[in-house]
Amino acid sequence: MDDAVAAASRSGIARTTRDERADRLEALADALEADRADLVAIAHDETHLSTARLDGEVTRTAAQLRFFAGVAREGGYLEAVVESPDPSLVPPRPDLRRILRPLGPVAVYAASNFPFAFSVLGNDTASALAAGCPVIVKAHPGHPELSRATAALAAAVLPAGWFGLVEGMDAGVELVRHPGVRAAGFTGSVRGGRALFDLAVSRPDPIPFYGELGSINPVVVTRQAAAERAAEIGTGLVGSFTRDAGQYCTKPGLVIIPAGGGVEEAARAALGDAPASRQLTPRMADAFADGVEALAARPEVTVTRGSGGDGVSTPTIVSVPAGAFLADPETFLAECFGPVTVVVSYADDELDRILSALEHSLTATIHRGSGEDVTALAERLSGIAGRLLFDGWPTGVAIGWAQHHGGGWPATTASVHTSVGATAIRRWLTPIAYQDAPQEVLPPELRDGNPLGIPRRES
Repeated sequence: MDDAVAAASRSGIARTTRDERADRLEALADALEADRADLVAIAHDETHLSTARLDGEVTRTAAQLRFFAGVAREGGYLEAVVESPDPSLVPPRPDLRRILRPLGPVAVYAASNFPFAFSVLGNDTASALAAGCPVIVKAHPGHPELSRATAALAAAVLPAGWFGLVEGMDAGVELVRHPGVRAAGFTGSVRGGRALFDLAVSRPDPIPFYGELGSINPVVVTRQAAAERAAEIGTGLVGSFTRDAGQYCTKPGLVIIPAGGGVEEAARAALGDAPASRQLTPRMADAFADGVEALAARPEVTVTRGSGGDGVSTPTIVSVPAGAFLADPETFLAECFGPVTVVVSYADDELDRILSALEHSLTATIHRGSGEDVTALAERLSGIAGRLLFDGWPTGVAIGWAQHHGGGWPATTASVHTSVGATAIRRWLTPIAYQDAPQEVLPPELRDGNPLGIPRRES
């Protein structure tokens, strides 16, 4: 642990140019794709995820690395501002120049459900390296061999100290406490993330902790939408919540449908074709089974199960009327990782109260009728979600400059930030303002004439 942090502190990555870091990220993407077959085989053995899914995730991970190479090269993420002196102002303004600079060594806690894209070389690592921060990754115990193999690949491509790997629960605790670590990123459970968050903020020198935690991702189906395409919506729901064993952080875990609209019946019919699946670890499988059984034991609940068998998690729909949901919303809003969703049927006068009970999530979705005005509903849901979708499903998060993958507690610990998209880099940066500084002291991005040609504000 100490050796990894010490090496990160000596790495000198903060003094490299944006182009140098971009070149390394692109080389890392090339190396990852070159080792695709071996890495996918290791991941398949450890996670039970299909080789097709894992192969696609390697492609996504390489794309993320190249994307952040492009973000680094473009330079706009630095938020550079140059203001000329103006003695006529009150108070007078000196020469002021502001930029974002890297925080220092970053701890990244790998996720279980995306063994490539949110793990050792995932979004957090890619964005931190692009920012100029060395990274120490705490490997996830669900895929240790894959973590070591990917870390070895990184060590072969990156300069000394830019990247390190630690393993074990004790190491994870000590990492967030280490005085050399200046920020941390986490993807995982509310319980685990909250424990690390509390450690991060209780240090003698508290550090930022960016945790992506739990999310139920509510979906609201209007009565007009159900009347027009109940079968399509029901089938799409099953495809979304059972996708890849229901292990997406954006799985639609709560679906609010009009009573008697036909959506629930269509979903139940589609459930028969949904595949049973293995969870990533025995512990996750047990938690899924316990969560479903706890809901099924309630007298007001109807449970519909798909096909299953020994050692697999059966896709499940938990149906509950609005009145029962409103009597105990916390029970039905608890995230259950795996292929299960809660369907709440409402009468028109119950929808407003259901919406009032919702907590913050990564996403919210509206299925609307043709030409239906859902402005009021959209305004309501935009207050609890980081991404608002229309007539689709939240599973799948595109990589882009406009993407936001975040939300209020318990979805994340820092709602103003994202873990996917260009502004994910902002988590690993801090501002500095230079006043009346000589040119040779300034970063090149702030010097007169904008010699590197980056986007910046000047006045």
